[in-house]
Amino acid sequence: MTEPENIVLQLLREMRAEMNSEFADVRSGVQSLRADVASDLHSLRADMASDLLTTEKRLAEQIVGLRRAVMEYHSSAIGHGVLINEFEERLRRIEQRLNINDGGSH
Repeated sequence: MTEPENIVLQLLREMRAEMNSEFADVRSGVQSLRADVASDLHSLRADMASDLLTTEKRLAEQIVGLRRAVMEYHSSAIGHGVLINEFEERLRRIEQRLNINDGGSH
């Protein structure tokens, strides 16, 4: 009776050894995959950081350009407004001195 038990035990031990070997291969594959994913993730983070900095720089440049354009427009509009107001005031004074009535608009 001891022989069948030994054969069964021997077969079980062989199966265990094979399974341990296969699990070791699987563990090694998982570790390799984890390392690859970590490397890809690190690379992706670096790419995203670079892209964000580039986008931020471009946006800042566009904002500066927009501010400049608004200031130039505002200065121009104010300047023309002042000139028109001064012109209208001078025209009114001249009309008053010459007693010219333009139909009641003033």
